[in-house]
This record gives sequence, structure tokens and C-alpha cells, in this order.
Amino acid sequence: MSSIFFTAWGYEVSYLEFVASIASFIGVGLGITGKRITWPWWAASSALYLILFIQWDLLASALLQIVFIAAAVMGWFGWEVSGAKPGPFANKYRLLTLVAIIIATLIFAPVLTHIGAVAAFPDALLLFGSLAAQLLMVYEKYDNWPLWLVVDAGYVALYASQGLLFTSLLYVAFTAMAALGWSTWYGTHRRAIRSL
Repeated sequence: MSSIFFTAWGYEVSYLEFVASIASFIGVGLGITGKRITWPWWAASSALYLILFIQWDLLASALLQIVFIAAAVMGWFGWEVSGAKPGPFANKYRLLTLVAIIIATLIFAPVLTHIGAVAAFPDALLLFGSLAAQLLMVYEKYDNWPLWLVVDAGYVALYASQGLLFTSLLYVAFTAMAALGWSTWYGTHRRAIRSL
């Protein structure tokens, strides 16, 4: 799957990167709607990206894919068959989450540098931001989407700097999709409150 599928503007897109991108796009799209079927798509795309990121020495991004696969299992069994029931994340935990992301990044980035990862600090920061966003999504908190918006924008820059242009374009779409997800999930939450 590492062979070239097509070349666009001098960038060679492998079958692996293309299929991983499509599966990931479908998974995020289904996540916006709050459908439980999003989780198998997340797991499949994460398995494919795990391989791709190992090939590109983006080790924190590769590690994150293992977390995403575990979260997909948790989400599949944690969400009701009817889908997500979005709710808010408690205010007191928002600041704690941000502090935890920063502390974890400061601890983990030197480890990544030591083992030869490229872009160790941004990769670590985005790893822990993604981990927090993914857990918020598993626990059906609409706050996952603004965090995804920031993280996805960071991944656009990281992957572009590493030459993963097709995946960078995917993350441009994810950034826009995160804004849509935020609006959709928050709207669902507001409608549920009004119907009580």
C-alpha cells in the first residue's frame, strides 16, 4: 500500500495515505452527526495512519493512533445505539485539561527528541491535545470540537512542514469540520435542554 496511487503538483500520494485519508474523512463526518458508526471508521483510519506515521518518523502521531483505536472501542461500547447525547464539560476541568496538556508535552517532547522523532515539541503538544479531544468525544462532551479545531489547525502546519501534503489538506478539511461539529453538537445539546 506504500506504492504511489497518484501524483498531484509534484506530490506523490500513496495508496496508504489516500485510503487512510478517505476513511478518516468519513469517520469525522459521521462523528459530526453523532452517529455511533463513526467509531469503526476511526479505528480503521487510525490503523492505517499508524503505519503511515511510523514510515514518516512522526512517532507521537503514530502513538496517538493506538490511543484512537482504543478510544474507538470505548466510544462504540459507550455511546447508545442511537448515537451521542452531547453535553458540556465542567468549567473547572477546562483549565485543568489545558495545564495537563502543557505539562505532558514538556515531559514527553524531550523523550521524542531522544528517540529521533522529527518535530518533537509540536508533535507532543498535538498528541496530548488530540488525546484530550478524543476523550471528550468518547464521553460525549461538545467541548471536544473547539479543541479539535485548534489541534487540527496545528496538524495542518505540522504535516505540511514534514511534506505530508495530502494529509495536510485533509486536516484543513478537519479544521472546518470541527467548527461544524461544534455547532451541531452544541445545537443538539441546546435542543435537548429546551425539550425538558
